Amino acid sequence: MKTVAALSLLASASAFAPASTGSRAATSLAAEKSTALPFLPYPENLKGYVGDVGFDPFRFSDFVPMDFLREAEIKHGRICMMAWLGFCAVDAGLRIYPLPEAYEGLTSVTAHDALVEYGALTQMFLWFGLAEVIGTVALMQTMSGSGRAPGDYGLDPVGFLTDKSEEEVNRMKLRELKNGRLAMLAFSGVVTQAVLTQGPFPYV
Repeated sequence: MKTVAALSLLASASAFAPASTGSRAATSLAAEKSTALPFLPYPENLKGYVGDVGFDPFRFSDFVPMDFLREAEIKHGRICMMAWLGFCAVDAGLRIYPLPEAYEGLTSVTAHDALVEYGALTQMFLWFGLAEVIGTVALMQTMSGSGRAPGDYGLDPVGFLTDKSEEEVNRMKLRELKNGRLAMLAFSGVVTQAVLTQGPFPYV
C-alpha cells in the first residue's frame, strides 16, 4: 500500500516538472543560421533581398521595414562613393577653374570652415535639402506599396539595366551594393587618415 501511495505522489509531482526540451533543442539546433555570422540565427526579414548574407546583428530588420532599410543603405552607399572620390580628388590637386582666391590652398579637411564662412555650404545645404524632399516622396511611394523598388529613381542613362534578365539586373544591383558598402567604410577611413596626417593624398 505504501508503495502504491509513493508511486502516486511521484506521478503527481512529475506533472509539475518541466517538459522535456529534447525536441525544442533539436529544433533550435536545426534553425537556419546567418551566413555572415554563423553563430547567430538568420534574420528572416532579409530573405529575398539582393545582397542578403544574413548580416543584421542588431536585428534592425525585426522592427524597421526592410524597404526603408534598403533605401537608406543604397542612398548612403551612393553618397559615400561620390564623397570618397570628391574628397580624394581635392587632395590630389584637382580643381575647378576659375578658382575663387579665397579657396586657394584649401584641403578637403580645411575646406569646411572656409566654405561656411563664404556661404558656399549654405547653397549646398539648400540643394541637398531639395534632394531629400524628392527622396522622401519616393520613399513614401515605396512604403505605400506602389511597387517602386528601394533606390530606384528610373535613372539609367547609360542603359546598364536595359533589356537585361532579372538575374543580370540583380547582379548589377549587387555590385552597386557591395561598392556602396565598401565606400561607406572607405570614406570613414579616408577622413580619419586625412585628419591624422594633415597631408595630401594618399595621406601617408
